[in-house]
Amino acid sequence: MNIAEKEAALVRLGQYLAGNSPELTAVKERAYLANGWFTPAFIDQSLNSICRYYLDPAALQTWLQQYPATAQERNPNKVGIVVAGNIPLVGFHDWLCGFISGHHIKLKLSSKDEVLMRHVLDKMTEWYPELAEQTEVLEILKNCDAYIATGSNNSARYFNYYFSKYPHIIRHNRTSAAILTGGENAAELEALADDVMLYFGLGCRNVTKVMVPEGYDFEPLLKALGKYDYLADHHKYKNNYDYNLALFLLNNSAYLTNGSILLHEAASLFSPLSVLHYGYYKDIQQLREDMAAQSDLQCLVGQQFTPFGKAQQPALADYADGVDTLAFLLEL
Repeated sequence: MNIAEKEAALVRLGQYLAGNSPELTAVKERAYLANGWFTPAFIDQSLNSICRYYLDPAALQTWLQQYPATAQERNPNKVGIVVAGNIPLVGFHDWLCGFISGHHIKLKLSSKDEVLMRHVLDKMTEWYPELAEQTEVLEILKNCDAYIATGSNNSARYFNYYFSKYPHIIRHNRTSAAILTGGENAAELEALADDVMLYFGLGCRNVTKVMVPEGYDFEPLLKALGKYDYLADHHKYKNNYDYNLALFLLNNSAYLTNGSILLHEAASLFSPLSVLHYGYYKDIQQLREDMAAQSDLQCLVGQQFTPFGKAQQPALADYADGVDTLAFLLEL
């Protein structure tokens, strides 16, 4: 397939994923049964974002225009991709870059997100049988020319050890934070609630810490986060909430809550599931500089940064860890 045919194939995929065919509905139900964190609402949220920001014809065209090399023929390499499984179809962008690059892609899927990704691949090969050999799903990745791997800090050490002699992109734990001034309106705080709570906060682009000025009034923020009160009915999430609440009570640690999320002052950017960390600042300019130097930060949300509500709506050029995946693949 040439680049124009690939672009058309992706647009067709977007149209399919945006629909509600009985086949796709059944697949979404199976994905939820396989992983209770993949609720129907969050699966739809992920699919809608992919269709809107990755598979929209105008977005694809604008993105591909930045990479003239995609139109050139090349000898394909074997690229192994170890996919995460924290949110629905989190590995789609890596596969998309591999598909566009023309390399032979060998995927090691997470057991947490096999159903949706396999269905995407099956539909593409059903429509375009010539693609059957370009992407292969394997349990073990061996004899590849390059690797892309996403995992925890611990698994990243192993990836670096095993893949160090090959061209590679290794991603470790990252998270996102927000800077609040106290002047945010109700709509902005409600949008921030999306950044915090979508996908139960399991994504690296989810906000797990907010920085606020001294004397900040948390009541409007707690009210905005109440938009996701229904998550307290989810047994897996509620178990985490109850556990963390018990820890705060046993340790006599100060906290705030609206009944569905716990706010706790802590230095770490990373917070446990069902907990949102917060910290205070005096000098916002110094804070911006400090945050810019944080290697664990994927996304910074605020009035002068990523807009509220947009953290979990990355565009095609919003590469994980800031490393241009498609450029990496085109240079192999």
